[in-house]
Amino acid sequence: MERDNHTMTEFILLGFTTDPVMQLILFVVFIGVYSVTLVGNTTLITLICNDSRLHTPMYFFIGNLSFLDLWYSSVYTPKILKTCISKDRSISFAGCVAQFLFAAALGYSECYPLATRAYDRYVAISKPLLYSQAMSIKLCTFLVIASYLGGFINSSVITKRTFAWNFCGDNIIDDFFCDLLPLVKLACGREDGYQTLLYFLMASNVIIPIVLILASYLFIITTILRIRSTQGRLKAFSTCSSHLISITLYYGSIIYIYCCPQSSYSVDRDKIVSTFYTVVSPMLNPMIYSLRNKDVKEALNKLFR
Repeated sequence: MERDNHTMTEFILLGFTTDPVMQLILFVVFIGVYSVTLVGNTTLITLICNDSRLHTPMYFFIGNLSFLDLWYSSVYTPKILKTCISKDRSISFAGCVAQFLFAAALGYSECYPLATRAYDRYVAISKPLLYSQAMSIKLCTFLVIASYLGGFINSSVITKRTFAWNFCGDNIIDDFFCDLLPLVKLACGREDGYQTLLYFLMASNVIIPIVLILASYLFIITTILRIRSTQGRLKAFSTCSSHLISITLYYGSIIYIYCCPQSSYSVDRDKIVSTFYTVVSPMLNPMIYSLRNKDVKEALNKLFR
């Protein structure tokens, strides 16, 4: 029997496991990861705001990325922690809509700053004398605001189309959050244009930023190879290494989940991969940008002193 989405008052999130021992272990793991995420990103934002040496376009983008990671992780992790220790795994229809909306908005918003960081590194390495002029504070602010606007507009469109479906049969979501693929499995009577919309959003929010990143790094590599000094080449490349690690973790897991054919969809495998861009990546980013960055480490030492 077909159930209309307006009468669907709640969904049930199955989470990772029903084994009580594993649930307790996962609770400890996730609360540890979430604590590190909060402390790491908050500390990085504080350092960037308080230390004048970090008032540059590069750290401006890193600070905004940390802010996104704080918000992004908070969309998922509290609900994960609840499902690990509570028998009540339900999420209201409105709560599922809100989680889907903010998760998509922040996910889309994070794609653009990663691409902007690549362009920022290109300008810094290729045109160092024009760096301050080319990456002005007005341009950086505009790019960040545009990222947020683009993310929330795209998220509003996909959320409205997704939850306008009729959901058939059980209201059980075999995942730890209200994600697109599990909701697709519950839907019936989907419109033909929905798949086209997904392709458009994937192209505009994932493929185009990746192309821009690859183009930027192509120019960066060309510039680095022209540097005669080996030490100079290593120093130039070291400023890009942390960004390369970050985009590999984030885009790699997203492409694996959403660009693979639906015939290869595996619930257990995709749950594990999903944790990388929802929980693990926001925790690792402040470590990547601080442990591999001399300026941040000096600012941190100054803060402790």
